Amino acid sequence: MGEEFVFRTIDDYNSFNNHDTMHPLVSVIDFSKAKERTGSKMYFDLYCIFLKEVKCGDMKYGRQYYDYQAGTLVFVSPGQIIDIENKVDYYQPAGHALAFHPDMLLGTNLGKQIAEHNYFSYQTNEALHLSPKEREMVLDLFAKIEAELQQPVDKHSKKVIAASIELLLNYCDRFYDRQFITRETVNKGILGKFEALLNTYFTSENPTSMGLPTVAYFAGELHLSSKYFGDLIKKETGTTAQEYIQNKIISIAKHEIFESEKTMNEIAFELGFKYPQHFIRLFKSRVGVTPNQYRQKK
Repeated sequence: MGEEFVFRTIDDYNSFNNHDTMHPLVSVIDFSKAKERTGSKMYFDLYCIFLKEVKCGDMKYGRQYYDYQAGTLVFVSPGQIIDIENKVDYYQPAGHALAFHPDMLLGTNLGKQIAEHNYFSYQTNEALHLSPKEREMVLDLFAKIEAELQQPVDKHSKKVIAASIELLLNYCDRFYDRQFITRETVNKGILGKFEALLNTYFTSENPTSMGLPTVAYFAGELHLSSKYFGDLIKKETGTTAQEYIQNKIISIAKHEIFESEKTMNEIAFELGFKYPQHFIRLFKSRVGVTPNQYRQKK
């Protein structure tokens, strides 16, 4: 079955990778210094940003596989699991990583904003593929953080390191925006599939059996994480995935109100609302009038 490791502290992860601990809450890892090893399952109570430099085709992250290309960034947040499934053959790890404990964020601006960096919840098949220039920028920021770790810890250390990590994540936001743009054709294909799935959902028995459709449902149908799917839809349409779904609900509701004699309760239940008053509230908030007032316009 192979070994299983739990990394609760930076020192745990440093020991695993043959590194000294320069700071109790942060480390920059050079995987070439690690000893050869076989695959294992790894549980992280840390934030990690991996810069992969070689292909590694049997890494399993959650339930997804990913064939890493050189110059790929992968983000892991506390509570996540990575599984290298080849438990027989030894391999030499390669690449670099930045690891930091959640306690590093306490009392910092980054601590308040870390949840806004959605890619920590992306799946591995949604990893960030860097251009050569972007890769050099990431390595330079890793080096700057490592240089700070070489300094004696003082009252400024936490602020300086947290600001450097925040700068790195802000660059990653920019790089992901670039990736969304350069993958526009693929993204539009996903948007088309999302629209088709929406139409299918409302022409099936799903609304009455499953209720209102959720962002998580469509993300799952498209084999994407909810965060990545939401970011993709926002980039492509300017609206959130939830707003996109609600727009579809309102469009169908308008058609039913005008073209049928169904009661508002019937329309609400057929759309998946558990309580008709929730349908009425949503309709009025989006259209400006109640469904009955809208029908009177006929």
